[in-house]
Amino acid sequence: MAFPVFVVAGVVLASAGLAAQTPSASTDDTAVREVVRRYVNARELKDPAAIEALFTADADQHTTSGEWRRGRAQIVPGTLESSKRNPGTRNITVQAVRFITPDVAIADGPYEITGTTGTRRMWATLVLKREAGGWRITAIRNMVPTGG
Repeated sequence: MAFPVFVVAGVVLASAGLAAQTPSASTDDTAVREVVRRYVNARELKDPAAIEALFTADADQHTTSGEWRRGRAQIVPGTLESSKRNPGTRNITVQAVRFITPDVAIADGPYEITGTTGTRRMWATLVLKREAGGWRITAIRNMVPTGG
């Protein structure tokens, strides 16, 4: 009878060790949301270094105007130019975070730019990847929802 107790105790201890090594879903969810918040803030501050630091080297972005930006070298200046062309206060409200793998997440939510002529309402989908330095944006897809 003592053998099964040792087996069960071993399995429980091994499982506890694995759980301690794996970041919790709520911690990762919070971290992903924080990267999105920092992205919006970096855009508001028009800070090229802060924008660049949030993206993976091979990131890409597809804008509502149909422009593809590939890599940081296109994303950073494109983002800053877009902020000039479309002035206002930006906000992305992350409504959902879904983990495709432990190291890849999708964040979705309304994206609004509020300016002197009103509020432009869009949708943002960001794909984030965990790298050695933490979570980074690897893709952004912005769209203007239609009433369909």
